Amino acid sequence: MTPFLEMRNISKTFPGVKALDRVNLHVSRGEVLGLAGENGAGKSTLMKILTGVLSHDAGGSILVDGQEIVLRDGNHARALGINIIYQELSVVDNLTIAENIYLAREPLNRFGFLDVARMNEDARTVLETIDMKIDPTTRVSELSVGQKQMIEIAKAISYQSAVIVMDEPTASLSHHETRVLLELIKRLRQKDIGIIYISHRLEEVLELADRVTVLRDGSTVDTQPIADVTRESLVRKMVDRELSELYAPPVSHATSEVVLEVRDLAMRHPRAADVHIRDISFRLHRGEILGIAGLVGSGRTEIMEMIFGIRPCTGEIFVDGKAVTIRKPHEAIAHGIGFVTEDRKAQGLVLEMSVRENFSLTHLEAYSPFQFLQRAKEDEICKQFVRTLSVKTPSIEQKVINLSGGNQQKVVLAKWVARNPRVLIVDEPTRGIDIGAKAEVHALLARLAAQGIGIIVISSDLLEVLAVSDRVLVVREGRLNGELTRAEATQERVMAAATA
Repeated sequence: MTPFLEMRNISKTFPGVKALDRVNLHVSRGEVLGLAGENGAGKSTLMKILTGVLSHDAGGSILVDGQEIVLRDGNHARALGINIIYQELSVVDNLTIAENIYLAREPLNRFGFLDVARMNEDARTVLETIDMKIDPTTRVSELSVGQKQMIEIAKAISYQSAVIVMDEPTASLSHHETRVLLELIKRLRQKDIGIIYISHRLEEVLELADRVTVLRDGSTVDTQPIADVTRESLVRKMVDRELSELYAPPVSHATSEVVLEVRDLAMRHPRAADVHIRDISFRLHRGEILGIAGLVGSGRTEIMEMIFGIRPCTGEIFVDGKAVTIRKPHEAIAHGIGFVTEDRKAQGLVLEMSVRENFSLTHLEAYSPFQFLQRAKEDEICKQFVRTLSVKTPSIEQKVINLSGGNQQKVVLAKWVARNPRVLIVDEPTRGIDIGAKAEVHALLARLAAQGIGIIVISSDLLEVLAVSDRVLVVREGRLNGELTRAEATQERVMAAATA
């Protein structure tokens, strides 16, 4: 049977960089093809070529239904039945579901005016194909992240797509929302829609895919039926190392010394959309990695934002046994608390600034006595952290937008570690980064704990929480609903506490 889509010997060269080197890929209708590889392996460049955003070098070819085509742009790709859903959702919150699905291609009546009734009815039909029972006139701002992801899929289906590319579709979803999406993908396969599934969550690839193609350093390493693949063999092909080399056995560095304590923390002025945080009390010890688990929307991030002074709260906060008042982030920083936010691109970095400039943002005063910048000192310290954290960058003057996700995350961590914090809060430390970079971030957190820093890790990836934490607190509907030691913490116990 001829595959619906084939990419043959696809190469792409940017100035000074060979991003892709004769990559091959094919997918049939009704098939899920997993696409795996580290950040920088070439996955994004290949998908941009497939969807008409970039052109490939001479010598390669793209075939649709056996016919060679030259993609002009994204609209041309969609017209041929090829669509992509990016990791960063593109829905417009202040529009309705129907308006989002048919944005820029709204149906018109015979007088040339918007046919709202037809648009809503067409949207309802599309939503029914994915078993989403929701009024298409609902504003997208009222939906959860998981529902917004479903709207993106509905939009892709409305183009009558034959192949849909899904780029990290579960990165921002809760465990329950992830299960709903994975079941939907299985139904789409039954409807004869081909899926190219890109994810760093290898368990999802192994569950969903019929075949998996692995890229490494811009080249195709292998394509195999999923029945012939294990997690260990997949990792080995991706990073050219054994899984055992990536993850060292966990070692606790926790002491009895309490570096942070909160008592009866509660949100002072919750908005209608906020989860009501109350009765939050816990301790963090020196050298401890404390995991915070719970469903998306449970209040995990909001609790940390209250401690860091982003949200107003009542209750007591103690650092090194002393009561402190934290109303603003700069007061939290002054008391030795750092916060790596979950959205590194929007909140953790200034993308158009260099590695050096981003690194110095949290502690610029260290290089600016008498208001004059000591550039040589700034360069020296920045280079030292780049080496220590193994940040892969050609220069500290490289813009961070040009770094891979894993290296961007290391820059965010570096700028906080440089302040020598007593407490470091890390929200979604490895979201959107590959398994090799994830292992490096986990190892870095362990090294920081060994240095005596108390670390709080929030993650929607339950396996990550279990892998790095000395102790796990479970949050449910704004309250602590469980505390488990490393020995006690299992997926089943954590999920039971998160949902009971």
